[in-house]
Amino acid sequence: MLPEQLARIIDHSLLKPQLTNRDVEAGCAVAARFHVWSVTVKPCHLALARQCLQGTDIQVGTVVGFPHGSHTSATKAFETRDALERGAVEIDMVIDIGALRGGDDGRVRDDIAAVVQAARGHVVKVILENYCLTDEEKVRGCRLAEAAGAAFVKTSTGFAAGGATLADVRLMRASVGPRVQVKAAGGIQTWQAALDFVDAGATRLAASQTEQILMGAPHE
Repeated sequence: MLPEQLARIIDHSLLKPQLTNRDVEAGCAVAARFHVWSVTVKPCHLALARQCLQGTDIQVGTVVGFPHGSHTSATKAFETRDALERGAVEIDMVIDIGALRGGDDGRVRDDIAAVVQAARGHVVKVILENYCLTDEEKVRGCRLAEAAGAAFVKTSTGFAAGGATLADVRLMRASVGPRVQVKAAGGIQTWQAALDFVDAGATRLAASQTEQILMGAPHE
């Protein structure tokens, strides 16, 4: 895989709580320089990111129910509609983690479906926060996301104690049909790690260390 090919499956992550407007502007400049697929910003930075990336084909996405998934479904749906009105084209939502762990599958499915419906055909990526889950819960979460109409299942927020693992990506890929893609997020920092996640079945990567990853490509 060439660096420019890998770049086109990266969502450049600008979600740390301490980021200033200047930090977001610098992050968008990195995204534009390497021609990544998208930037993922906090809702408060959507307008700024759109302005920074005007004239490019780089997508702008945001997060819903972030980072703990504890918002009500109505709140997540409102967040989604508000984000789309302000220019987001992709939504990364966090599930109700406790409901999944507690076996309330209907609640989890309906929570995801509320966001998918509010997104009106835009890409919805469902964050399971795998660090908190057993393998059985990860499989069940993937299948509920697929049943609710999500486009992606995603490993992590990047804010839990653990992020993406190759084993989790393989498990998630095996747990959904071909229509649903897998996004790896959390702790991807090197070129080789990025390739390993792609080989494991991820078709999208979240990265805050995008420049480090892509500059680490071997030179032939």
